[in-house]
Amino acid sequence: MGFLDALLGRSKPAKPDLDRLFGLSTAAVTLEAATGFTPTGLGSVSFRAAEGGAFARLQRDVQDLLDADQGPRVEISEDSYGYTWILATHDPSDVPGLVTDLHAVNSTLETNGFGPHLLCSLVGFRGPDGRRLGLVYLYKRGTFYPFAPLPGDRRDNALELQVRGAVGADLPFEDDLGRWFPVWGAPGL
Repeated sequence: MGFLDALLGRSKPAKPDLDRLFGLSTAAVTLEAATGFTPTGLGSVSFRAAEGGAFARLQRDVQDLLDADQGPRVEISEDSYGYTWILATHDPSDVPGLVTDLHAVNSTLETNGFGPHLLCSLVGFRGPDGRRLGLVYLYKRGTFYPFAPLPGDRRDNALELQVRGAVGADLPFEDDLGRWFPVWGAPGL
């Protein structure tokens, strides 16, 4: 950061640190103990697809990589905002395996120059009463936030704050609550 940036109050954005995703394994144990929410075995990565054959090949390579060892465990879809979602499925008890797959997708896209296209990664949880919850990693911020959807495009803000309190020591949370954007209909929730 230069002198002029400091003088004008500008700061550099946090660099993404994909290794932070591995903290989700510990956070899942803490979350279950504190709130009763258990992993669903579903996780997804969202990105803005680029045009061209190189990106299409890369997307196929990612799907082949994740499907290689246990058969089809990946679904690719597009949301109403034009973002592509890659949904990975694991046994709910295998959070480390799921996180490894999500990390592989993010790393592959980043390594091949598509890092700026990454939006977020999400791991799904379900409460004892059936409520849904996602822990969302914001790629460009290098932080996490909880998203707890309710019927009718509403959010359970109290639950989201409770989750931040429960697993805030395990994950770097986004301080700006305005950046806890909703991911309605995200695969994995």
